[in-house]
Amino acid sequence: MKKDMTCIVCPIGCQMTIEEKADGTYEVTGNTCKRGPKYAINEMTNPTRVIPTTVVIKHAMLPRLPVKTAEPIPKGQIFDAMAAINQVVVEAPIKTGDVVIKDLLGLGIDVVATRTMDKCSF
Repeated sequence: MKKDMTCIVCPIGCQMTIEEKADGTYEVTGNTCKRGPKYAINEMTNPTRVIPTTVVIKHAMLPRLPVKTAEPIPKGQIFDAMAAINQVVVEAPIKTGDVVIKDLLGLGIDVVATRTMDKCSF
């Protein structure tokens, strides 16, 4: 199988081609830096993504708190992860980096707050 992709590891944005050989190895061409082949092979074999989203927060100035997965999760589990994240309601105060969900989907990856929100009395 052969696939063309744009590398996102560094700001150059190389146009790479990755091809799976008959023996199961991969050949990557078009990369400028040494990080490109690792990224391309990972995208072919086990694509992962960091999920940035929001959860409901009570007693804060804003109605939603921005959060993200602390590490990339498998791309195939994004919809299940979002279903779990969308069930969460937190209460202010919350600080950046606070764990909002521990061990999301049993993956060993936490969901953390990406903004501090103080308690608001209104």
